[in-house]
Amino acid sequence: MEKKISSTSQPRILKKKHFRVKHQKVKLFRANEPILSVFMWGINHTINELSHVNIPVMLLPDDFRAYSKIKVDNHLFNKENMPSHFKVKEYCPLVFRNLRERFGVDDVDYRESLTRSQPIQIDSSGKSGAQFYQSYDRFFIIKSLTSEEIERMHAFLKQYHPYVVERHGKTLLPQYLGMYRITVESVQYYFVVMRNVFSSHLTIHKKFDLKGSTVDREASEKELEKNLPTFKDNDFIKQKVKLDIGKEAKNKLMNTLSNDVDLLTRLHIMDYSLLVGVHDCVRAEEEALQGDNILTAGRSENSESEECDSGERWTYNTPPDSPRGAQYKEVVYEVDIYDIPSIEEKREIYFIAIIDVLTQYGVKKQAAKAAKTVKYGSNVDGISTCDPEQYAKRFLDFMDKAIE
Repeated sequence: MEKKISSTSQPRILKKKHFRVKHQKVKLFRANEPILSVFMWGINHTINELSHVNIPVMLLPDDFRAYSKIKVDNHLFNKENMPSHFKVKEYCPLVFRNLRERFGVDDVDYRESLTRSQPIQIDSSGKSGAQFYQSYDRFFIIKSLTSEEIERMHAFLKQYHPYVVERHGKTLLPQYLGMYRITVESVQYYFVVMRNVFSSHLTIHKKFDLKGSTVDREASEKELEKNLPTFKDNDFIKQKVKLDIGKEAKNKLMNTLSNDVDLLTRLHIMDYSLLVGVHDCVRAEEEALQGDNILTAGRSENSESEECDSGERWTYNTPPDSPRGAQYKEVVYEVDIYDIPSIEEKREIYFIAIIDVLTQYGVKKQAAKAAKTVKYGSNVDGISTCDPEQYAKRFLDFMDKAIE
């Protein structure tokens, strides 16, 4: 007798289920240059790695020789976004993290500023041939260095860090925040990240690079064609510019400059400059009125304001999508010593800092001084190349006359 197979014992036909594969979200670092993509990737990686490291009570000599290094061989990278093979090396990670802390720069803010959108290349017409980029929010400057300058930076850091600690971050020297080597296709690139002197939302209407020397110290014809040319010492004198900040503010500024220059002199450094940016409040108001006439509709009540009465802080409402959000105002203004308001009648704001502090008075500079002396005579006061002590005295004397 045949046994009937019940319908329930027949194999069931399963409905096909469509499973959606979940891919892990990967932060893309798109840039129009492979080196920038790798730089952004490297900043993201190194800051994330540092977040797992315990903060030491004090830095040791070995921290000034330390580095972290990673080699990436990943064929899964979309080559349009990122090279498949590269290396990233961060120099003295704990030293620079400590410097960022001293200068009031949060690591998360630092990472977001440098990775949220690609850095933008800016004018790099200086004699050094260095390339400059700024972060998309203008808060940081990325400058290319040579391998020799990396060595000088290592030597400089050993004196610079304790000086910054001693001064509680109150210095007009460059705010060095990170130093890296990027290797793409066997070519090495070196970069240092610094605070941007002109990171404020306020427009810079005039810019000067001052050394206190007068020989060959005027803006070239090519420079004058730019929208914002960098004027030099002779231009400053001819235009009869004065930085009117009042006696008390001048004493504080000259004290800071004197201490900074004293450090540079002890380290046999010369050829540095005082970078000065001038924001003209009257001109800014006129420009704002012209803008209002063009764009009269759809203005937000929370738009930026350029109120800059001397002695008062102006308001600055951060855009909602800013990586710093509500903290941006605190980060910028509570630790910002680059901006100095003029006396009330002048209605200007000055952004002041010392730049280019890696040139030592060695054999090359001594030879340059000899050559210029032959060409221009023995007037060392006018020649930019002179020994560090002469350079420092002339620099401070010039600034003392320029500031009122």
